Amino acid sequence: MNDDANGPLAGTRVVDLTRILAGPLCTMMLGDMGAEVIKVEPPDKGDDTRGWGPPFVAGEAAYFLGVNRNKRSLTLNMAVPAGQKILAGLVEKADVLIDNFRIGTLEKWGFTDAWFEQHAPRLVRCSITGYGSTGPKAALPGYDFILQAESGLMSICGEPDGGPTKYGVAIVDVCTGMLASNSILAALNARHRTGKGQKVELSLYETSLAMLINVASNYLTAGRNAGRFGNGHPSIVPYTTYQAADAMIAIGIGNERQFGRVAEVLGHPEWAKDPRFTSNRARVENRDVIDGFINEALSHDDADAWLDKLKAVGVPSGRINSVADALDDPHTAARDMIETVEHSTIGALKMLGIPFKFSDTACSVRRAPPTLGQHNDEILKGELGLDEKAIAELRQAKVI
Repeated sequence: MNDDANGPLAGTRVVDLTRILAGPLCTMMLGDMGAEVIKVEPPDKGDDTRGWGPPFVAGEAAYFLGVNRNKRSLTLNMAVPAGQKILAGLVEKADVLIDNFRIGTLEKWGFTDAWFEQHAPRLVRCSITGYGSTGPKAALPGYDFILQAESGLMSICGEPDGGPTKYGVAIVDVCTGMLASNSILAALNARHRTGKGQKVELSLYETSLAMLINVASNYLTAGRNAGRFGNGHPSIVPYTTYQAADAMIAIGIGNERQFGRVAEVLGHPEWAKDPRFTSNRARVENRDVIDGFINEALSHDDADAWLDKLKAVGVPSGRINSVADALDDPHTAARDMIETVEHSTIGALKMLGIPFKFSDTACSVRRAPPTLGQHNDEILKGELGLDEKAIAELRQAKVI
């Protein structure tokens, strides 16, 4: 771990006013790609997720640690003029400003469109809200769990005869953070051509609708509302989890050649010629029949034995791993998806690695997730040129 950035965003300055998950994930991705990220947090309590536990490690919440590396932390009361002056100084030197405040918060503090046009015309501004800046729900706060419910995502998760189920992680927040990162990069690229920054808007609502993908298309083009298929797929069969003699496995068939290979491996080559199964459409119409046949055949041997045979002939299949199984998998280590960094209070800290690899401008974990206000003096001195007396006065006034 070192402070030298060589990633594709090296030299890019980001002021991060976000908290919870979507925004912090976005800025962590930018930081992983080499950007210099200053995370601005409220004094005393900081990002809400600093208190989201257990588990805690040396007083630090595992939740916060997971999405806040490669950042420096500055505590700042942005609701007072002295705090707003500091924020303005940081923004004027930044390439990117990202926030997930309620609509109108920055404007209330004096950071209007006119202010940005005058003081930071090349700045890329990214705003993440619950429902966007217009429309009947614009003023409402956004929460991943509620958006999973409202968007229809929850209605398509779960067993057919069970209730709607949320995803195991805050998937709308995660996807919003990824889209935010993608959009910021596009706006930075456009700046090369236009010479100007611009504002990028994302909302959990729009992200959650975009995540419906083919399910939305089924309704928009064919009027077909979606239901729940458990681990199955609405338009592909066989494509679900099955029970072997000792454990469950996942099998996903994408074409007729693969189905023929499954039938052969399971000892029933006749399935490939059965009119009920000779096309994907026929198999979808006879979903329960073929899934039942596959489960019965798999019951005669262990999961690993079947997986060896299926993978040997190119059939997409896998064991149903626990999170621990997946993180302990040798392939996870081979792809550098576990990093160890030195944290100021925890010591050696394991965290997920970087999922994108660049051939010439390597991404890196240069900084552990910061403790609250860890870099106050460093940022105020280095970025804004404040001396120790001025910083002490800010601290005394509880601006930082």
